[in-house]
Amino acid sequence: MKQFVPQCKYAILCACVVLAMPSRSESQQKAFEDSALQRLMEQQVSGFRGDVGVYVENLKTGQSAAINADTLFPTASMIKVSILCGLFDNIAKGDLKYNQELMFRDSLKHDDGITGSLRDSTKVILSEIVMLMITLSDNSAALWCQQLAGNGQAINEWLETNGFHQMRVNTWTPGRQAAHEQYGWGQTTPREMVNLFMLIRSGRAVSPDASEEMFRVLTKPYWDEIGLSQIPPTIHVASKNGALDASKSETDLVVAPSGDYVFCVITKNQTDQRWKPDNEGYVLIRKISRALWKFFEPQSTWEQPAGNERWMK
Repeated sequence: MKQFVPQCKYAILCACVVLAMPSRSESQQKAFEDSALQRLMEQQVSGFRGDVGVYVENLKTGQSAAINADTLFPTASMIKVSILCGLFDNIAKGDLKYNQELMFRDSLKHDDGITGSLRDSTKVILSEIVMLMITLSDNSAALWCQQLAGNGQAINEWLETNGFHQMRVNTWTPGRQAAHEQYGWGQTTPREMVNLFMLIRSGRAVSPDASEEMFRVLTKPYWDEIGLSQIPPTIHVASKNGALDASKSETDLVVAPSGDYVFCVITKNQTDQRWKPDNEGYVLIRKISRALWKFFEPQSTWEQPAGNERWMK
């Protein structure tokens, strides 16, 4: 049975995790704008019919590039990473247990995903709900996790305390109705989305052991046909994407041979609002992901096999 152990009760385990998850000072150089990388990103977004935000940072070298990186965009399902952090904060406080058995009730259904299809009174483990929220991006599971985390207000307090002044949960959050109408479930900037992934990667999100488990969860995405499709399948990547009619987004932290790099691409006000694999937002994210892989791993000989489009969901 899956078990996440709060840091305060298992000091020896956490000491080991600290060694496995390097601190920011040890693993990451101070970010600076790389002119070649900046030009590359500007080339990728040129001509896009809509608004685009991009932030890229190499954790080893500090190379970065930014396009509207501090502009607010809808998160869509990427807000589930914030919910994940809020939930693990409650687990670390002892309010919940990762292997805790829960009971699904019909009142928790919000769509026809896997969680929403459960029969009333079905027993399910919290870690399984977390998996459904992140891996399958199940909305009923995510709203259940948001409730267990203390709802949007508690998650937003955690975000503010940890230096995220723009990223917010809007749904089911008092005082955020106007923001909900404009951005939907959540809002963020590309830079803050990247920073959240880096916080988890460095072991500083909630606790080292919580960060490690969250990173493991984020490396098991089902939705892998967008940015992830442009990275070799043998490479470890923590990923979360999101989609609305006029907005497409993805954040990937790539554990690459030459050094970790992380990028976030978010769009809004797209002209192309088709829910098709060749939506312009999806195409843009693939272009940027592929360009970044080639930029940071110029020695790689990997090429996407012919016929890959057959596996697009």
